Amino acid sequence: MPSLDTVLNTLASLAPLELAEEWDNVGLLVGRSDENVERLMTCLTLTPDVAEEAIAKNIDLIVSHHPIMFRPRQEITFNSTEGALLIQLIQANIAVYSPHTAYDSAHRGINAQLAELFELKDITPIRPVTADIVDQFPELKGLGAGRIGQLDESKTLVQFTETVREQLPSAAGIQFVGDPDQPISKVAIACGSAAEFQGDARRQGADVLITGEGRFHACLEARTNGIALIIAGHYATERPAVEKLATIIADNCSGITAIPSDHERDPLKLSP
Repeated sequence: MPSLDTVLNTLASLAPLELAEEWDNVGLLVGRSDENVERLMTCLTLTPDVAEEAIAKNIDLIVSHHPIMFRPRQEITFNSTEGALLIQLIQANIAVYSPHTAYDSAHRGINAQLAELFELKDITPIRPVTADIVDQFPELKGLGAGRIGQLDESKTLVQFTETVREQLPSAAGIQFVGDPDQPISKVAIACGSAAEFQGDARRQGADVLITGEGRFHACLEARTNGIALIIAGHYATERPAVEKLATIIADNCSGITAIPSDHERDPLKLSP
């Protein structure tokens, strides 16, 4: 049975923590690295129902894309949902790891998987890692946040929106900003909540940015600046890669059973 430390090394090689944004909270957040891991579960967000699922399934390690304790806490008690969740996990001896923006930007990470899903060519990061990071970690050269690439054939915005809908079936609904007949050839992708990438994408010639969610004023900004915006849902843009992560971990860590949470659901629903 592999040690947690062995699994952490595998996770760090799949999604180097040096790729994470400075504001992020990534890595091992709960647990001891000298414990053993036999059963692992991935999820997008660690919620009470996901924690209960992990306890019921005798999980040793939860890999939660979104980190718990994202903001500093001054107490861990049952008086808060997160505090109660943490106490439950610690009592059950379940470790928690978050790759978050490191996995977003990794070679086989979320944005790379989305770019492949939409069959983009000549793919590069929207925001490449800086030269000083490459100097320290040469293996990160060519990586960075978001992805931008070219379609084989141009489509109208409304046609490409339908492609996004087909490729992301878990989306509760697709919204877009822009002229439905606008031609789309160069596509930028930034999973989750990343409408602020539109400026970088536009400067690199993108016709559209696909993201999970965006503020109203970000949508107005996109309309003003002439870049189309497709908002496909935070859950829909990230959950498939979280499921894939379980497979990737299992393939790279012999002796581990790795599964995605099957209790996790998108909190957003369409009205009838």
